[in-house]
Amino acid sequence: MSAREIVEAHLAQIERVNPRVNAICTLIPERALADADDADAALAAGRPCGPLHGLPIVIKDLVSTAGIRTTFGSPIYADHVPDQDDLIVERLRAAGAIILGKSNTPEFGAGSHTFNPVFGATCNPYDPTRSCGGSSGGAAVALATGMVPIADGSDFGGSLRNPASFCNVVGFRPSPGRVPSWPSLDAWSPLAVLGPMARSVADAALLLSAIAGPDPRAPIAIAESPDRFAAPLDADFRGARVAWSRNLGRYPVEPVVTQTIDAQRGVFEQLGCVVEDGEPDFRDADAIFQTLRAWATSRARVDDLRLHRDRIKDTVIWNTERGLALSGMDVSEAVAKRSELYQRVLEFMQRYRFLVLPAAAVPPFPIEQPWVREIDGVAMETYIDWMAVCYAITLTGLPAISVPAGFTPEGLPVGVQIVGRHQADFEVLQLAHAFEVATGFGRTRPAVAG
Repeated sequence: MSAREIVEAHLAQIERVNPRVNAICTLIPERALADADDADAALAAGRPCGPLHGLPIVIKDLVSTAGIRTTFGSPIYADHVPDQDDLIVERLRAAGAIILGKSNTPEFGAGSHTFNPVFGATCNPYDPTRSCGGSSGGAAVALATGMVPIADGSDFGGSLRNPASFCNVVGFRPSPGRVPSWPSLDAWSPLAVLGPMARSVADAALLLSAIAGPDPRAPIAIAESPDRFAAPLDADFRGARVAWSRNLGRYPVEPVVTQTIDAQRGVFEQLGCVVEDGEPDFRDADAIFQTLRAWATSRARVDDLRLHRDRIKDTVIWNTERGLALSGMDVSEAVAKRSELYQRVLEFMQRYRFLVLPAAAVPPFPIEQPWVREIDGVAMETYIDWMAVCYAITLTGLPAISVPAGFTPEGLPVGVQIVGRHQADFEVLQLAHAFEVATGFGRTRPAVAG
């Protein structure tokens, strides 16, 4: 098939499905078709083609795209059109991907539920009355419904893993520096990372091969060649030790999630893994994350708060003001405790190659609910608390993936989170691929996809 035919097919699917789910918030069909024609001409002329040649993609609406509206889900930036691409977009274009538009996201990416006052809410494709997760929710829904074959995402406290779990797709949070980020307000110690999303682990690995690799504008970029991620994912896991955790020893998880994931423990054992109950010591994780997130939010949003307070949602105002109230000692203490946490996790992971746990503590919740208020009878004090099984892993800097692991009795997707050792990104993809092949849950598409 030609690139034009592929783009036309996906545009037709978008026209048919997107009005039902609201996943793609900005569409540029004429520009996409012109880019597809250029791709076909390049192939016909024998010019070198990238690994993503002709593949349609939508870009998360937190990422700047030259000449394409980028709103960050905020009415403050509803008409904002950048004049420069972020680094990840540069790489996607260079790899031959065809940009169809932008995927919906929460306002400023805050919260794992995709809704904002500019474009509204994105529906879960398996039940439109439920949340699709976030903040890469538009990307996850576009994938699940066949509107695109690959998508980018970003992850601070679970924004790649949570929507993947809610939408029965794959979301991979790579090691910090694996996918360099530029521009960045915190180039030296980012909690937020960029990563791939797809309908299969192999497709996610393919996308990672195009966006990973060093860049001098990102000082912690990992120097390893991205070509490794284009290699076959097959591997032998006989004897691989896996720590099995239902809640990291401290967080509430809805019983239906625990039951769904526990039912898959035998799959890892059938793959040859030695599975044992256990988790690292995550004490102080909540205080560390809340402090560092507030600090990062205040730095990013202080000017918006000063100039446009009446146009910002309450959770972002709260998080920004909490960050502004922090002292230097508060931040220093959080950084020190995070370092201690990493050392405890490092010691634990010397005994295990992988840690397996839920990718979300709840199944998809009602779409009109801004955030989860209670889990298994335990009240959540802030809009961040319910994401703890993801944000605790964020603090470790370890690579982590959400891969489809089954459905609740109501037919709602549940994802399992696989965490690897320090910078062992490829190993995580390999185990996720083996689990995916053994179970086949990712092949169950929502009815809305047709």
